[in-house]
Amino acid sequence: MPLTLEEYAEYLDKRSDLSWPSLASVRPRKARPFLVKLPGIRGIILGCYGVLVAITGGDLVWLPEDKFLVELAFDKLVREFKLWQAMTRKPGNPADQLRMMYQQALEELQFQPGGRDRYPEVRAEKVWEAVFKKLKPSEFSFDPLFYGDLIEFCSKVAYFYNRSIQATQAMPHAWSVLEQAQKRLDFQGLLADGQQFSRVHLVRGLHQQGMKGPLEALIPEAQQVWSYQVDGRKPSERMFRALLERTERAGLQPHEVLLVGCSMEADIAHARRLGFRTALFVGDMNAVRASNEQINDPRSRPDILCTELPQILECLD
Repeated sequence: MPLTLEEYAEYLDKRSDLSWPSLASVRPRKARPFLVKLPGIRGIILGCYGVLVAITGGDLVWLPEDKFLVELAFDKLVREFKLWQAMTRKPGNPADQLRMMYQQALEELQFQPGGRDRYPEVRAEKVWEAVFKKLKPSEFSFDPLFYGDLIEFCSKVAYFYNRSIQATQAMPHAWSVLEQAQKRLDFQGLLADGQQFSRVHLVRGLHQQGMKGPLEALIPEAQQVWSYQVDGRKPSERMFRALLERTERAGLQPHEVLLVGCSMEADIAHARRLGFRTALFVGDMNAVRASNEQINDPRSRPDILCTELPQILECLD
C-alpha cells in the first residue's frame, strides 16, 4: 500500500539526512481586543492559515522572495526524486532549470483562459504533474508502491517542496478551542485557502498540541471547504456558496454563524455581506490583512476582534 500524505510526512520526520526551515515565535498584531457577547451563535467557521495554523510569512507561497532558500529547495527536489537524469541537458544548475520549469507550469495554470473563478486557485499537484510531463519519459520514474500513482506522487512532491520553503505550527490553543467549540455549538466548519497538504499542516499541528483522534471528529469532512477543492480562493463566490450550502444543510441561518478570519477583504467583508457574524483574529501579525481604517469603519468592521483564540469562546452565549 502506498503511503498516505500524512504517513509520508511522518516518514520525512524520521529522515536525519534532511533539514527543514523552522518557524519563529508567533506574535499577535498590536491591537486592543474588542470582545462582546454574541447571543444566538450556533455555529463557527474558521480559517486555516493565520487562524488555526501559523506559517512562515503568514500564508502559502509558491516561490519565496529569498532566492537562496528557493535554490536550496529545488536542489533538494532534484536530489530527493532523482530528477536530473530525466531533465533535458542544459548549461547551468539543474535546480535552476527545475525552478524555471515549475514557474512556467505555475503561470500557465494560473492564467489559463475560460471558465475559471474570479479568484482562481491552482492545485499544487497539478503544477508538478505539468512539470513531470515535460521530463524525458524514458528516464523519469518513481516507486508507485511507495508513492502511489502519478497524482499521489505529485501531491507528495508538493508537500516536500512546501516543507522546504515554509514552516508551520498550530496556533496557540487551537486544539483546545476547537474541542470546546465542538462541544458547545451545533456546527463547526472550515473555510480555508490551502492545498491538499494544508490539511496535513493542520492535523500535525493539532496532534502536537494533544489531539488524539482524526480531524473529522472536530470538523466533519462535509463541513470543510478548501480552496483547492472548489478551484477558488477567498473571497471567491464559489467558496462562500459552498459554505452557505453546508450551513443551510445544517439548519443554520447566516446570523447564527460566526466566521473567524484574519483578512478584512477575503474573510470579514464578504462574510458580513452574506449576513454572517464576524471575528477578526490578529494572533499572527504576519497573517493579518487589515488596515486600521477597515477595522474602524462601521460599514466593514467585525463584530469582535481577538488577539488570542480562547477569546472567541468568551463571546459565545
